[in-house]
Amino acid sequence: MNSERPAAPALPSFGTAFRVWLKIGLLSFGGPAGQIALMHRVVVDELRWVGERRFLHALNFCTLLPGPEAQQLATYLGWLMHGVKGGLAAGLLFILPGAVVMLALTLVYVLFGTLPLINGLFFGLKCAVLVLVVEALLRVARRALKGVPSYAMAVAAFVGLFLFHVPFPIIVLGAGAIGLILPRAFTHRWHDAEESGPPALIDALLQREPQRAIAMARGAQRAGIVALLMWLVPVAVITLFVGGTYGDIAGFFSKMAVVTVGGAYAVLAYVAQDAVQAYHWLTSAEMLTGLGLAETTPGPLILVLQFVGFMAGFRADGISGGIAGALLTLWVTFAPCFGFVFLGAPVIERLHGNRLLAGGLAAITAAVVGVIANLALWFGLHVMFRQVGRMALGPITLDVPQLASLDPAVLALAALAAVSLFGLRQGLGRTLAITALAGLALSWVVPV
Repeated sequence: MNSERPAAPALPSFGTAFRVWLKIGLLSFGGPAGQIALMHRVVVDELRWVGERRFLHALNFCTLLPGPEAQQLATYLGWLMHGVKGGLAAGLLFILPGAVVMLALTLVYVLFGTLPLINGLFFGLKCAVLVLVVEALLRVARRALKGVPSYAMAVAAFVGLFLFHVPFPIIVLGAGAIGLILPRAFTHRWHDAEESGPPALIDALLQREPQRAIAMARGAQRAGIVALLMWLVPVAVITLFVGGTYGDIAGFFSKMAVVTVGGAYAVLAYVAQDAVQAYHWLTSAEMLTGLGLAETTPGPLILVLQFVGFMAGFRADGISGGIAGALLTLWVTFAPCFGFVFLGAPVIERLHGNRLLAGGLAAITAAVVGVIANLALWFGLHVMFRQVGRMALGPITLDVPQLASLDPAVLALAALAAVSLFGLRQGLGRTLAITALAGLALSWVVPV
């Protein structure tokens, strides 16, 4: 009888994984919902690198982190496959294609954006964003809401944010605490289900070689510390010795990297308020234009912050200042993301299968649905109506639009985008193209 144990499954080469992550980075349109769906289809369904439970476990952890959850999920999965170099490759390839395209589009906007042709195109994109945010809300809700407690959590988060303006960290901590106390309420739909078929590659490998997880954890911890130092040291130097606009950019976006949870849809309301009203780096219309540009590029939607940083530097020092502001924003936005993932992923892996932790993370994911709903309504009011006021009713503060200020052009283009996306199922790229061309045509008839 042969007493030798069967060989552990072989990993794909780093080159093979590199090409897969590059493909995902180039095709990752549609915001975090579409990007997560793309990663799931590739690494779970097609390649079977990661199992369903491990994927959801990683996703819930990344949703809890500050920053773009889809990019952090790519970093986490890349680390699982090939350690630190795999995490860096997956995370960077998720960012770089979109960052390059975003910079090019921003240059086109600031150089030619006052032309009727460019104005019309960007106006159409801005109107399509309304529908895209709603579509993202529906897709995330289908994935995150699994029962009555999850729906109740999403509604509570929306009410707390929109009506009572509860700080987002309190929403997250409260959701996590409830999930820890009542874990089965949020996880029983998927946690108890058995995965069909043979175990995924990384699952089988970690079962066969538990020492691999220990070695990967040590490397990740070192990389996490280095990433945080590479973020904090330049920020301190720029803030103390450079100051001005660039010091503000470094400090402001570093703060956003730490205190904002739930990805781009959660951070945009905060960035829009401070960048427009406090720093006066750009107008609210320009902020929406930046979001429209970010929707047209691959990579994380939070690349809209690159647009904001460019506009801040551009207003201070022209094109060269804009490029410097964009690059600085990218650095302080994404460097801490790698640090958070590399430091936290080994801990989360050790707790894989822990029902209490799974309940807390799943409850937070449900609360994020309420955050996206809040953002969708905020954008809808401020784009559909030219004038939006505030009304206080005791502890409740409402944003109330003036009905006479409804913009019929925005309403028409948003309806066109909705028909294209939901009715004709044309997909993200075609919907953006159709609405942009319609905005161009409309600009020849009426000013937009």
